[in-house]
Amino acid sequence: MLALATTTPALMPPVFPVQAGLLTVRRLGHGDEAEVLAFLAARPIHTVIMAGMIRDNGLVSSRNRGAFYGSRDAVGHLEGVALIGHVTMVETQSDEALELFAELAQTYHYGHVILGEHDKVERFWAVYGTAGQSPRLMCRELLFEQGFPLEVLEPVDLRLATHDDIEEIMPVHAQMAFDECGINPMEKDATGFRKRVAHRIEMGRTWVWTNHKKLIFKADVASDTPEQIYLEGIYTNPEERGNGFGRRAISQLSRMLLARTRSLCVLVNEKNREAQFFYHRAGYKLRGYYDTIYLQQ
Repeated sequence: MLALATTTPALMPPVFPVQAGLLTVRRLGHGDEAEVLAFLAARPIHTVIMAGMIRDNGLVSSRNRGAFYGSRDAVGHLEGVALIGHVTMVETQSDEALELFAELAQTYHYGHVILGEHDKVERFWAVYGTAGQSPRLMCRELLFEQGFPLEVLEPVDLRLATHDDIEEIMPVHAQMAFDECGINPMEKDATGFRKRVAHRIEMGRTWVWTNHKKLIFKADVASDTPEQIYLEGIYTNPEERGNGFGRRAISQLSRMLLARTRSLCVLVNEKNREAQFFYHRAGYKLRGYYDTIYLQQ
């Protein structure tokens, strides 16, 4: 699960092209969006985070908290796309492009996490780890997907969050981030964290079920594309667990979101057996294994 943690702004890797054999790597910019989104759409469940970020912010935006790069072959066709920054992710069609991205990422010293499919991260780290930031924590994540048909359960009072809910949402999301990576964003950068939570609420991406100001259930739409929606920050109040409230809420949310996309996906830490059981009961299917490497700050 990707948290809303923060990092210190810093200069990104160079804008000039990097040449290696027949491949080049160059920072992507305005006007490249359609080509990049088409490239990422070939494997939507594995590229939904990057694709959603581009759809929300464009290729060049401080909200990306990093820079997008493209690797091209000798005739200019895209061989890979990478986001290098607070979160580093890559999607490539060749090992050569992946290795180039890893070498480029070594020049950026303010990364927070490297995230991706197990085999890609393993190859990326084989290059990056020789001169990049040291690992602080390494985790294995399970990728789950949900689509139609799905179980229909009794609905709950699920609604979009408003700014009035932010005081209940922030500590819950911060605690989830701390449980996952050991960093509490409310302690590290409370102002920046509040802005990001507020922005997600303004975008209509945070869903809640409350009862007299008590948060019963919460879920965030982190990335939203026509092919895939990526959910994170899914929470059921511990005092309300075991009575089916979480399943009812996620069933209702899934039905609403699947009206505009092909499927939903989530990442779950392999050690979180309770969450795995929850998604299994909700009809989500295991689709792959991811590695998450949190870096020394």
